[in-house]
Amino acid sequence: MVKIRLLRTGAKKRAKFRIVVADEQSKRNGRFIENIGHYNPTTDPAEVEIARERYLYWLSVGARPTKTVFDLFKKYEATRRVPS
Repeated sequence: MVKIRLLRTGAKKRAKFRIVVADEQSKRNGRFIENIGHYNPTTDPAEVEIARERYLYWLSVGARPTKTVFDLFKKYEATRRVPS
């Protein structure tokens, strides 16, 4: 099964995340299929960019977002986007 989830980057205590499409079996920071955005919770306000078209495409072919990614998309979908 394919999941849309967060991939952690950044230094210790300065986490940044990429929003990626990956196989469920791969490790958290392992292989991924496509990078569709990023999330930086350390800034105020949090910086979130998601390629809306790619996110919706992956949902249409059966990918399942994690709860965190689903909540981020729901909260920021109308305000911030990455052009595809």
